[in-house]
Amino acid sequence: MEKMTQKRAPIYEALERFRRMRIVPFDVPGHKHGRGNPELVELLGSKCVGIDVNSMKPLDNLCHPVSVIKEAEELAAEAFGAAYAFLMVGGTTSSVQSMVLSCCKKGDKIILPRNVHRSVINALVLCGAHPIYVNPDVDQRLGISLGMKVEQVKKAIHENPDAVAVFVNNPTYYGICSDLRTIVEEAHRYGMQVLVDEAHGTHFYFGDSMPVSAMAAGADMASVSMHKSGGSLTQSSFLLIGQKVNSGHVRQIINLTQTTSGSYLLLSSLDISRRNLALRGREAFARVVELAEYARNEINQIGGYYAFSKEMINGSSVYDFDATKLSVHTLDIGLAGIEVYDILRDEYDIQIEFGDLGNMLAYLSIGDRKQEVERLVSALADIKRRYRKDKTGMLSQEYISPTVVMTPQESFYAEKESLPIKETRGRVCSEFVMCYPPGIPILAPGEEITDKIIDYILYAKEKGCSMTGPEDEWIERLNVLKEE
Repeated sequence: MEKMTQKRAPIYEALERFRRMRIVPFDVPGHKHGRGNPELVELLGSKCVGIDVNSMKPLDNLCHPVSVIKEAEELAAEAFGAAYAFLMVGGTTSSVQSMVLSCCKKGDKIILPRNVHRSVINALVLCGAHPIYVNPDVDQRLGISLGMKVEQVKKAIHENPDAVAVFVNNPTYYGICSDLRTIVEEAHRYGMQVLVDEAHGTHFYFGDSMPVSAMAAGADMASVSMHKSGGSLTQSSFLLIGQKVNSGHVRQIINLTQTTSGSYLLLSSLDISRRNLALRGREAFARVVELAEYARNEINQIGGYYAFSKEMINGSSVYDFDATKLSVHTLDIGLAGIEVYDILRDEYDIQIEFGDLGNMLAYLSIGDRKQEVERLVSALADIKRRYRKDKTGMLSQEYISPTVVMTPQESFYAEKESLPIKETRGRVCSEFVMCYPPGIPILAPGEEITDKIIDYILYAKEKGCSMTGPEDEWIERLNVLKEE
């Protein structure tokens, strides 16, 4: 195929043509270019509201693209080195679910680490596949889960040769990468597909000296959160597939759950952001790495904090590290990561990505500048001076290996009852419990509730973690399988 020009942004160009035509709208959306909702125009601006339009022939259709959206997908595929790319407007959640649903049906086995995003287990609830968990190692000092060891993956593959796929987080929220190439080779040797949650790895495709991208490693499918490090609007994402995947089948799976009214604001943001990264991404992400390294050095000089990086690489559970991630361990100053998160927001007007029991993550990307990083460093130094205390008795471990009793689907739809959390020991959970972000379940449907898990949930609530998942909005009760 003739090489395409990455200077094009076909969806954006089509919207610009549409805007100049001054079309009289007798279709949806009902705000009619904002005329029916002046407060919305005041909030978003007339240009933004004016291109919030419905699918029509000149603008193509996301469910069955034949013109400008198809061309945008082809440009994205070329930019990311994929055989095909799908524009996703349901976030990377919809991309991840589409990957799993594309290759798994009821009763199939899928090999995956337990520290996956909720969207993966949601997909198992929908399709009825059986998870074969590879429990990751935990860094005892930092309390965080690490990558998938090749020998653990090989063991799971050899013990479950009938599994249809291997699912990999790469990178993790904290920047830790697995040996993706070797995992792909081993899975393919057994005829299994490799699915990669690459939500936090958009920049791997556009940076020098970055960890290997999923497509470069030979993975079959990858979900890429373009809105995270790639600069597009929130909720916009790419689903990338390799040469051996049937793109028509994947499109049908996507259309099972994705909206038929794709937002052109999101679609055009993907189109423009892909063009931006294709033309300027290498220079932009080189600056991000430089900024992150500067921030790590400054934070580590404060003392008490540990901003970790490539020194963690061990060739196994930490095969590589994403140097753009500014992950900081906070326990040595006697504060949980979530406590530092809250103090930064409430007292310093600094919003970071998330804090857990022992760490916090400041997400750096193409829009950050040195002056903001210096403000963060100064605030962390001030927090240490004002709030440092003894860390005795603080919990640190972010990941607890579960005991799986039944599949997520079986337990989610089973007859259940609601009990106070402290009375659920030994029962089988039938819903999710997690801190969000990062959205990795502490408990998932089908898992046994233990004293350690109960203590973790209560401690995380006490420290101010944003807990989500259960029906009970106060998370004082859990749904468990009803005992006969």
